[in-house]
Amino acid sequence: MKFQQWKLAPVSADDVNRLTDAGYPYLVSCVLAARGMSDPAAAAEFLLYDHRLSHSPLLMADMDRAVERISRAIADGEKMAVYGDYDVDGITATVILVDYLKSRGADVLHYIPRRIEDGYGLNADAIDTLHQQGVTLMITVDCGITGVEEVAYAASLGVDTVVTDHHECKEELPAAVAVVDPHRPDCPYPFKHLAGCGVALKLALALAGPDREEALFSRYCTLAAIGTVADVMQMSGENRAIVSRGLANIDRSDFIGLHALLDEAGLSGKAITSVQIGFVLAPRINAAGRMGAADMAADLLLCEDSERAARLARELCELNRERQNVEQGIYSQALAMIDELPEDQRSALVLADDTWHQGVVGIVASRLSEKFSCPSFMIHLNGSVGKGSCRSWGGFNLFSALESCSDLLLGFGGHELAAGFTIEADKIPAFRKRINQFAREYRGGETPVSCLDVDVVITQPGRVTLEEAEALEQLEPYGAGNLRPVFCLRGATLERVQNVGQNRHLKLRLSKGSAQFDGIFFSATAESCGCQPGSRVDAAFYLQVNEFRGSRTVQLQMVDLRPSLAPSGREEESLQLLERCLAGEAVLPREAVRLIPGRDQFVRLWRQLQKTVPPEGLTTPYLPLLRTLAASLGGADAFVRTALCLEIFADRGLLDTQRSGDDVALRLTDRGKKVNLEQSPLLLRLHDILDGTHRGGERQ
Repeated sequence: MKFQQWKLAPVSADDVNRLTDAGYPYLVSCVLAARGMSDPAAAAEFLLYDHRLSHSPLLMADMDRAVERISRAIADGEKMAVYGDYDVDGITATVILVDYLKSRGADVLHYIPRRIEDGYGLNADAIDTLHQQGVTLMITVDCGITGVEEVAYAASLGVDTVVTDHHECKEELPAAVAVVDPHRPDCPYPFKHLAGCGVALKLALALAGPDREEALFSRYCTLAAIGTVADVMQMSGENRAIVSRGLANIDRSDFIGLHALLDEAGLSGKAITSVQIGFVLAPRINAAGRMGAADMAADLLLCEDSERAARLARELCELNRERQNVEQGIYSQALAMIDELPEDQRSALVLADDTWHQGVVGIVASRLSEKFSCPSFMIHLNGSVGKGSCRSWGGFNLFSALESCSDLLLGFGGHELAAGFTIEADKIPAFRKRINQFAREYRGGETPVSCLDVDVVITQPGRVTLEEAEALEQLEPYGAGNLRPVFCLRGATLERVQNVGQNRHLKLRLSKGSAQFDGIFFSATAESCGCQPGSRVDAAFYLQVNEFRGSRTVQLQMVDLRPSLAPSGREEESLQLLERCLAGEAVLPREAVRLIPGRDQFVRLWRQLQKTVPPEGLTTPYLPLLRTLAASLGGADAFVRTALCLEIFADRGLLDTQRSGDDVALRLTDRGKKVNLEQSPLLLRLHDILDGTHRGGERQ
């Protein structure tokens, strides 16, 4: 189990039927109903959205000033620099603006800071370098909104700055020629969720004028789509238009470097979705910045020579493989550190080490946040100073949290989902304490548990066909606010498992009724998945279409796998019988025979409990525990007898039990040698039923 809890969305069969009757496919209808769009009109509005940009870029505060200053620089032949960022959003934003300015004949260069040497955002050394190269106008993309001192320093050198960004603003804005950011408090732009590349796209459109908007949107939409998906922006409004248009245009893109990267990643000629962008393209572009070579990714996307583009694409993919190895090492170290953390330091994870690669800690923070369902702060230490990357979880606002700790920090920036900060090493303990207090207050004092949100429990597995899986593309593009739907099969049988990919991944087959499904579980193995062939399981997964040698089949991309919390028909009947017995209702003699354990079964089960339950107690899913314990009893009625034994142990004071939802908490007491189980009222009553007499009074 990757997740401690699964939240299964309640879906009304009537809502699903209402949508299927309106002509929507079954699985699409299930997802729409689960997300509150049970009315056909609401479903149509969601699926048939506008693929055009809705708002004029000139609605953004200061956009007119930015256009005037940049246009003047183009006309006068000034040397300009586009100052970007080293992530996918910043790189694609840089490429969009540089390509457009060059198309206007501008004298323009680009500067992308090195993650390790320069850090995030504007820095004085870079400004000095640009000034020495003759730059008189600097345009930031995906950064600059917090660069108050740096913009002032540039001005002191005679370098004007136009800031374009999409991150949260602090109280003081830079004194730039123009500050274009939808998050400015005084910005009337209706859509606040553009990525940095989206703002850069809007600047290009504003510079070109409305007559060229369609042509430029067609040229840059794919780059903007990649940056928007990679930055995990809200997938609504104009972002949906950008990403859907970008996905549709990707095979017709004018950018040679992009096609070289698609080819090297094995995606040429294949349908590209937001999933491929998020898990295949974006990591390769991001690897350049993480490993200190962000210029390589920008050079690739701007490249106009096919041979050089192919070489750069190969180097980029090799960097990504190196990044993966470094990431796994840091992740393993972080897990070991977390095992040693006290409980009061687990509401927010704050970890630090001087051996970690600064460019990779952010992606490890993302993995930790997902695994432990809490915000994560990973700090690379260099002497007495640490540079941290943090990732949110469950709506936790990182920017607000960092603001609350600003007196402990040397600096910070970012937005509510992802941010960076700098801190003195000796301030880390105080920061850890305060950020955990902030997280506990946000959660209302609850201990975080890893939780998986499941959209649809599939109750009719026979309807999961290739055609239905293909129809899910109607829900694209996926992203924040419109996540890729997670499906679930409850009570399926795990038919077989096989390690693949050098024993790094797991191939499996599931069956439910007459339906069978093949699945792939990345980063899991037969030894680690926690389930054996033949066992009853619950499976959570994405549905995808697998293409192999010209054949297209439905494949489950596993998200999690656990021993089933859904009872089988036999188990359900056994539990109902036990409930009747506990409630004092009538039990037939043949049913009493099924319920009564033998003395040797009591002994075997008690010994198994002593092995299973640690001294501090155990909290675990109830049904899988019953199945495991029943295996030590053996026999056709082992399941129901195990359940009855637990009730008798609890009744006689040998065992403390508490049920909560699907879980049970167990703790053994120290009274094991002093209790006569035969005096259990439950056993006495069952024996009386078998004897046909009422001797309960004689045995009191």
